[in-house]
Amino acid sequence: MKIAIIGATGFVGSAILNELADRNHEITAIARNPKDTSNAKWVASDIFNVDSLAEILKGHDTVINAYNPGWTNPNIYNDSITGSKAIQEAVKKSGVKRFITIGGAGSLYIAPSVQLVDTAEFPKEIFDGANAARHYLEIIKEEKELDWAFFSPAIEMHQGTKTGRTGKYRLGLENPVFNEEQRSILSVEDLAVVIADETENPKHHQVRFTAAY
Repeated sequence: MKIAIIGATGFVGSAILNELADRNHEITAIARNPKDTSNAKWVASDIFNVDSLAEILKGHDTVINAYNPGWTNPNIYNDSITGSKAIQEAVKKSGVKRFITIGGAGSLYIAPSVQLVDTAEFPKEIFDGANAARHYLEIIKEEKELDWAFFSPAIEMHQGTKTGRTGKYRLGLENPVFNEEQRSILSVEDLAVVIADETENPKHHQVRFTAAY
């Protein structure tokens, strides 16, 4: 398959790139500051330039959006929303139909009408970014032209998760997937497995989904 990954240098994007490259897919890696590796064709792009990005995306089978303006960015909320909407529009202009976007766990429902991001325990330092991902989910739910899927990672999916790649996971939709210890946890390597599996064998169409062990 020919796959475009936006945000390919990031924590999540680079893991997805490595997993898909290991599966011998043809990858266009899109980033503000491209790397030079042998496992992808690297392209520099301003995601806010819709027409330019659309030209790069043309001819791909799937676009994976792992864009993140940076957790320390003081304008993360606005940049996340504006950037995600620009990427969505570029995908539509490109003619690519399959679009997988990586969101956050904050919008998962831990009780009826209660999202994780609104709980007292939710880390304040990442609230703005998580809130943006939650609000973008509501935006993309209105998208009728694209065959989109919105992925919410496990609650514990960060650089300190040392599980590595197991290739095992369980899927869910609106609620976190918990293990026997009532933890929702997944390594970034296995997140990449989830996204690669979904890319190769699409199961989720115009819905949000999640995964954990």
